[in-house]
Amino acid sequence: MSKNLKVFFAIFVLSVFFVSPILIAASAHAAGDRLTEAIAKTPQGTEKGQIDPKAKPGWLGIPGAPSPSLILAFFWAIWVGWIFSTVGAFGGIMAGVGHITIFGLANYGKAFKETSPTLNKLITDSIRVSNQWLVGLSAAISSLNYYRMGRLVLPLGICLAIGAVGGSILVPILTAGKISLKAYIGYFGLCVFAVAFVLLWETLPAGQRKRKEASKAARAFEESVKGKDIAEKDEKRGVKIKKFGFGRVVFTFYGVEFSFRPIIPVLGGFFIAMIASFIGVGGGFLFVPFLTSVAGLPMFIVAGTSALTVLVGMVVSIFTYMVVKGTMIYWPLIGVELIGIFVGSMIGPRTSKYFPEVWLKRLFIVLALYVGVRYTSVGFLGFSIVPPF
Repeated sequence: MSKNLKVFFAIFVLSVFFVSPILIAASAHAAGDRLTEAIAKTPQGTEKGQIDPKAKPGWLGIPGAPSPSLILAFFWAIWVGWIFSTVGAFGGIMAGVGHITIFGLANYGKAFKETSPTLNKLITDSIRVSNQWLVGLSAAISSLNYYRMGRLVLPLGICLAIGAVGGSILVPILTAGKISLKAYIGYFGLCVFAVAFVLLWETLPAGQRKRKEASKAARAFEESVKGKDIAEKDEKRGVKIKKFGFGRVVFTFYGVEFSFRPIIPVLGGFFIAMIASFIGVGGGFLFVPFLTSVAGLPMFIVAGTSALTVLVGMVVSIFTYMVVKGTMIYWPLIGVELIGIFVGSMIGPRTSKYFPEVWLKRLFIVLALYVGVRYTSVGFLGFSIVPPF
């Protein structure tokens, strides 16, 4: 990869989070009008599903809305940034757990399902976009770190991102302002729950036999970490592109050769981005099993490649939600969370190399099972079958 291309890649990743707020600011006034109108049409009072105009403004400036602790938000965001930058997924899922449960935004929004459906759906969209801001920044930082470490397959990430652009535009246009919080939470959990079983199968002997090359590359990487001069070895033995063409791309990682047909990740990126944009996450929890199961890659290069794809999808999806559909977010909370995301995302790539591949997957599976069970039951049964109840 030429030096100029590396510089261009770095500038692109960093610039999106400086340019995006400027573009999004243009839609803030219209979005504020929609929220103000929805609040005005909501019944006034102190009962559930009502707004007390005398109450102190909270989240999104709504009187009586929750006011999340900014200290808690900062430390939760560190966890979100760390987990995403470590396994290349679950940033949006964990961000969603924070916004939905830890900060109580979902329970607050669900109260307006009958009394103010418009406000209910505006809150749903705001939670979705808030999740995406956090995972987007983590993806930007992680992409740069993993690329520098030789653990990002740039052509594969670009192919996935090309497909992701279409899905990230289509879903916000079709669903913004139309999804209730109850339905959103149920689908959120169902998607995560299903993916857990895919990765669980990969850790079993039958699944590992189908991934011999990935396992071989993972073992070579793990052995190098035990030695000295890790940074030098990463640079010399990391991802090396051997052939780039429309028919097939060939690359090596620690001496093991891999290849893929570009059309496959393009199609995969499109459908994964549609699901991710719908539930308001980055899609890493789907990109990771796609890259490990379909592409057969070791986890050590999956995280970086997934992060790059997620970054592109998040930029497009955030822009579509906020500029095209006028979705609002609560900047005091998001601003603090983004600082925490930066801290966690700088730590993740530097610590992930010390975790064996199988343990990275098991961490992913445990989180997926818990989150999936909880939100599937809440969304479709109306209560959680795992704590917090």
